[in-house]
Amino acid sequence: MPPAAKPLRAPQVDEELEPVPATVVEHDARLRSALLAGADLAGHHAGGVSIAGSRLEDVDLAGATLDELSLVDVVLERCNLANVRTRRARIRAAEVAGARMTGAALTEADIADVTFRGCRLDLASFAAAKLERVTFEDCLMMQADFLEASLTAVRFHGCDLSKLDLRGARLVQCELRDCTLDGMEGVESLRGSAMPWADVLGSAALWASALGISVLDAEE
Repeated sequence: MPPAAKPLRAPQVDEELEPVPATVVEHDARLRSALLAGADLAGHHAGGVSIAGSRLEDVDLAGATLDELSLVDVVLERCNLANVRTRRARIRAAEVAGARMTGAALTEADIADVTFRGCRLDLASFAAAKLERVTFEDCLMMQADFLEASLTAVRFHGCDLSKLDLRGARLVQCELRDCTLDGMEGVESLRGSAMPWADVLGSAALWASALGISVLDAEE
């Protein structure tokens, strides 16, 4: 058996942070040990934005393009990240809670020690991304995709993974609990993952479909 995964590293963020205006991120593209709350950055375009040791609350970044975004030791609460576009983002030791991330594209992202809790991630894309020690908890992930992505020690707990696309993904030491898997594509990528026995039985129709097994009626 492979060695147990290292424990997830929690973000290191000070309890008391100095509030800053949105213009700090708009003009400097760097945020350090600060609180950004209620800022409207929808549609913002920038490259190389770097945020560390900070907290973002109720920030609107819908439709923003943030290539090579860097988030290290960051907490995001109730932020709107719908349709955000970012390539080659680096996210380390972060917590994302109650965020709206419908249609977000984190292609080629490098994500480690991150928890997504109670987030909307439907239609989100993690194509060609690398995820290590990442937890998705109570998230809506219908029609999200991990095309050609690498997932190591990634956990899905209580998530709706209906029509999730795992084609070409590589999963190692991953875990699924109490998740909805209806219509999942690339089911064969789950090989080597772990699930409770009750969940395995509950998804029997999915396994049968993936293997091309026809189900006979009792009369037959």
